[in-house]
Amino acid sequence: MDHQNRYQQWLDQLADSDPLRAELISIRGDEEEIEDRFYQDLAFGTAGLRGKVGAGTNRMNIYTVGKATQGIADLIVSHGQEAMDKGVVIARDPRHLSKEFCELTASVFAANGIRVYVYPGIRPTAQLAFTIRRLETISGIMITASHNPKEYNGYKAYWDDGCQVSAQIADQMAEAIKAVDIWTGVKTVDFAEAAADGRITILGEEFDRDYLDKVESMAIHHGEDLDLSIPLIYTPINGCGAVPFEQMLKDRGFTNWMIVPEQKDPDPDFSTVGYPNPEDPAAFALSEKYGRERGAELLLATDPDADRFAIEILDKDGNYVPLNGNQTGYLLVNYILEGRAKAGTLPEKGAMVKSIVTSTLSTTIAKAYGVEMFETLTGFKNICGKIPWLEEHGYTYLFGYEESIGYSPCVDIREKDGVSAGMLVAEAAAYYKKQGMTLWDALENIYEKYGFFAEDEPNIVLEGIDGSARIKRMMAWLRENIPTQIAGAKVSKVIDYIDGYEDIPPQNAIRIFLDNGSWFGIRPSGTEPKIKFYFYSCQDSRDEALRVNRVIRDQVLEMVRAVE
Repeated sequence: MDHQNRYQQWLDQLADSDPLRAELISIRGDEEEIEDRFYQDLAFGTAGLRGKVGAGTNRMNIYTVGKATQGIADLIVSHGQEAMDKGVVIARDPRHLSKEFCELTASVFAANGIRVYVYPGIRPTAQLAFTIRRLETISGIMITASHNPKEYNGYKAYWDDGCQVSAQIADQMAEAIKAVDIWTGVKTVDFAEAAADGRITILGEEFDRDYLDKVESMAIHHGEDLDLSIPLIYTPINGCGAVPFEQMLKDRGFTNWMIVPEQKDPDPDFSTVGYPNPEDPAAFALSEKYGRERGAELLLATDPDADRFAIEILDKDGNYVPLNGNQTGYLLVNYILEGRAKAGTLPEKGAMVKSIVTSTLSTTIAKAYGVEMFETLTGFKNICGKIPWLEEHGYTYLFGYEESIGYSPCVDIREKDGVSAGMLVAEAAAYYKKQGMTLWDALENIYEKYGFFAEDEPNIVLEGIDGSARIKRMMAWLRENIPTQIAGAKVSKVIDYIDGYEDIPPQNAIRIFLDNGSWFGIRPSGTEPKIKFYFYSCQDSRDEALRVNRVIRDQVLEMVRAVE
């Protein structure tokens, strides 16, 4: 069925009173818009669903969410009564329609005889992941679009290990979802009735406390080791982070902090920032304002579902400087290992995990402490999904992260977690302050000791059908035209992950290593309409590394942008 027939089918099926029907009528005659909404079903992958909210098969709405939930319910039912009794736990962020999607999801599972647990309000994604393991459910669903713009929403699916579903489980879910008729195949019950009669359990505050207790158990230093008067500014960017982050700071004894008032309460329009991604320094504008007023030494931010985390620190001249995800990772890797080594708690076979496109400087730091750094594909379904293998082989998991400001310091929270990462960074700042140092000093010491790295992660955004096709052409062109040298440096090694590499499964990604201590990676994003680049250089000084990295970046981007 082509997009026009699908469009007409939706018009025929939707009731006159359904606002989605009015939305479709408003685009009648707009061929490009109709095609974008109906040229495909919203893809279900290892990140679940994610897309713009609106009418159509390629949009997030009650029909596509209902169809996805019914497919997952069918898969759980196929596993038998034990899986159904284990149940599903569901949480949400503050985005438009997140509450409605959350209650719909719960209602569909309940109608299929599956036990359901639901958080009564917004909660961080990492708390949802933790609760899966805490309750030993078969699955979990988080309604969120993470850091995407306000027009988006999403549906993250988890399995019983507390990780986002593996490719194998995602394929099974996708097949089950495909078999569901979107108009007649979805079972549902009234949410309020199911909550009243016990088919749906509303989770209490004790589960919030359990999550925070687990986060706070990750502390490296306490009490007299820390200067807890260090001035801090935190922003949840109008998302899920305010309540747990505030309680964590109080529990840990920090005394001189504030939450940006304009960004404390939930706002699905993210009115103060527009694009709610703490990876973008623009998200720190208000934090910097209050930081200057209060003399804050550290600015912290989480994205709307509080799984991503970023910081700005004061440089030697007293200016706020945003750290990229790799740099924050250096600080955390070094702080955790340094602290555990001093305390004598480093395990005999310690392990950390990073993605293939994350800087190799952290590998060098880990090696210095006798800890092995493992690489996986991008995404915490892969990073935390490595934990069972590590445990089977006698390793103790210490930390996992990737350059896109995601950090997972807890073996029982198998997802990136902005609250626990924020706690450890705030603690590290307080620890170094007690010694007369800043986080800037700590980062400089890392470069001095392990190598002067530069990092850059640009991307090219290409939306819609044409954009998706162009990204595919870019990757195909690169594979067919691997350069022999770039910016005067010879290509020394190429790793193409399209068919897998060693023990790493296939992914549409390429890494190219140069003979001057530099390397870069390229891959299409799995959740956003963009092609992503990762550039790294190690030289005799930070300035030289930045210069070399910039030259390589500019040449590579010029080559790829020339592909039409």
